[in-house]
Amino acid sequence: MELAQRLVLLALLLAVSSPCKFIQSPMDFGPLNVVPPTTTKASSDFGRLSFGTPCAVLKPNSAEDISLLLARLSSSAAAAAFGGRVTVAARGAGHSIHGQAQAPDGIVVEMGSLPPSIEVRRGPLLSYADVGGGAMWSEVLEETLKLGLAPRSWTDYLHLTVGGTLSNAGIGGQAFKHGPQISNVLQLDVVTGKGELVTCSPAETPELFYAVLGGLGQFGIITRARIALQEAPHKVRWARAFYDDFRTFTGDQELLISMPEMVDYVEGFVVLSEHSLHGSSNAFPAHVGFIAELRKDRSRIYYCIEFAVHDYQRRETNVEQVMEKISRKMRYMGSHMYSVEVSYFDFLNRVTMEEATLRSRGLWEVPHPWLNFFVPKSGINEFKDLLWDYVSPEDFMGPVLIYPLLRDKWNTNTSAVFPETGVSDRVVYVVGILRSTNPNTCSLQCVRDLLRHNRELAEAAGEPRIGAKQYLGRHPSPGHWQDHFGSKWGRFASHKARFDPLSILGPGQGIFPRSADPTMSSV
Repeated sequence: MELAQRLVLLALLLAVSSPCKFIQSPMDFGPLNVVPPTTTKASSDFGRLSFGTPCAVLKPNSAEDISLLLARLSSSAAAAAFGGRVTVAARGAGHSIHGQAQAPDGIVVEMGSLPPSIEVRRGPLLSYADVGGGAMWSEVLEETLKLGLAPRSWTDYLHLTVGGTLSNAGIGGQAFKHGPQISNVLQLDVVTGKGELVTCSPAETPELFYAVLGGLGQFGIITRARIALQEAPHKVRWARAFYDDFRTFTGDQELLISMPEMVDYVEGFVVLSEHSLHGSSNAFPAHVGFIAELRKDRSRIYYCIEFAVHDYQRRETNVEQVMEKISRKMRYMGSHMYSVEVSYFDFLNRVTMEEATLRSRGLWEVPHPWLNFFVPKSGINEFKDLLWDYVSPEDFMGPVLIYPLLRDKWNTNTSAVFPETGVSDRVVYVVGILRSTNPNTCSLQCVRDLLRHNRELAEAAGEPRIGAKQYLGRHPSPGHWQDHFGSKWGRFASHKARFDPLSILGPGQGIFPRSADPTMSSV
């Protein structure tokens, strides 16, 4: 019996034993190895670089539906019937780059089908929100703000699911102060690869709790998370300062993250062109004063620090005085610092406005050969020099982010990986090379060349030269994954054997392959 026929049989069995019909199978995903315009979302992602056709899509109404599916697949009878080949991937917003949320010839679980289920609790000592794994962070923000609360740590883009970012790390400009999103979780509900529905925390089943956080979907599917909350500010004073020297730029970033009592957000980016200024935010009309500087010498590369100070509108705190105190310590170019006051919601939701602009220009649903790194402080200057060997500022479209995190804000019990080189460096830099391609000027071969350049850069920046670690990447082989995890590999593999012994979960990562993926195509 063919695998697709077996999956149809499984669908019928599940439909009989469940109060709801939640498997759709088979579905028409278009011809194999071809990417038609009508390709369904379960076959693709934001990267538009890999396309994996599932045999079925699960649209659960509850965590119990997911538990039932995985319990049946992990049973000895199912393993024998399917030859150990059926895999399952949880798909949230589909914002992965290399098909990490796809399940070629397997089953994709659409987490957005779960009720968002956002319950906010304000307490005298601790406030938190219990949130469904398929809820968007934008939805979490809207609900928590109703009580004057908000999560501590954010990603730049809010239309991502809670379960999705917690399966990676969830980083942004607040991570230097509060750690990544995985450092701000109090409790989880997880369905393991064996179909067990487990509530876990640092005190209750801690091995599963820490394994799942940053675990790339390998050990379980997050169906609920308890997120720590803090008081939300009313306004944000958002500033930009410009630099023509990289060391001064990074020096001031490190200065800012050393003042968490005053500074609430720090990021930075490379100013590659006038377009990168216009496209990065419409909240800064004053930045046009810097354009004349750019036009003087277009061969020069400039840098910009973004930082923000929260305004709680308390009488004892004067945000303008705080900004002045901070700026006096910085070494930016001349008078090139600009600031604006925006609402807290608009500040956190800033990338959504940029998304609307890119969609209007037809530049959102295009291939995104992104590359993200954690770079030890001791190697950031060399990494900057190496970057321009593989990236041409003249034709690059998209932001290049560079900003610091603090190693001690990350819990080493989680599965997330930091550089092992430069472990004495308290500061680790995020570098995000977030390229978009223009379908009018970049052919299929052009995209393949960019991916090849990415692989070459990743190899050159890794061990033994700089020791950078990829973030949100997909490595080409299990051996490369072992190198990626380094000293953490033994623990990672042990958790896999315990919580997903048949390697059902997360096939799109390519960490524990069960078989070849005959329906996966890549550019």
